[in-house]
Amino acid sequence: MPLDDTNLRHLMELFFFGYRSFTKEADLKLSEFNLGRAHHRTLFFISKNPGIPVSDLLKVLEITKQSLARVLKDLMTLDYVTQVEGRKDRRQRCLHLTRKGHILEQELFARQSKLLTPILEEIGPEGIATFEKVMQDLIEREKNCSSYSKTDFRNK
Repeated sequence: MPLDDTNLRHLMELFFFGYRSFTKEADLKLSEFNLGRAHHRTLFFISKNPGIPVSDLLKVLEITKQSLARVLKDLMTLDYVTQVEGRKDRRQRCLHLTRKGHILEQELFARQSKLLTPILEEIGPEGIATFEKVMQDLIEREKNCSSYSKTDFRNK
């Protein structure tokens, strides 16, 4: 397929609709608690990095302190997240999922895994490698404007 504007727009359209499908089931669950995607991303990265300092989470999510403060307030009020002082620096606020938060994050993960797993199994290792390359290349090309790095995501 030649990469003219028509084909590129078609691929972008698929990307947008694919993302909508990927987030739909999680969004439905989150809406039961008046939560949204920012809450989901926060739960996801705290689950992946228990004890992550607020300052590091800000870098990963690339949102403002004010936005994260609102999200964390919601999650702490609902008893999904707790924060504790840092061991080395008591000024540092480190975030952990509560048991309730872990259960919700696992349910969201399961809903998205249910959709994604059969697709990845169907496309096999080569398709997965191509998909991963596309995603990594998108991240890398945006990296000059971002504090995100591959290591932050993959090796924790």
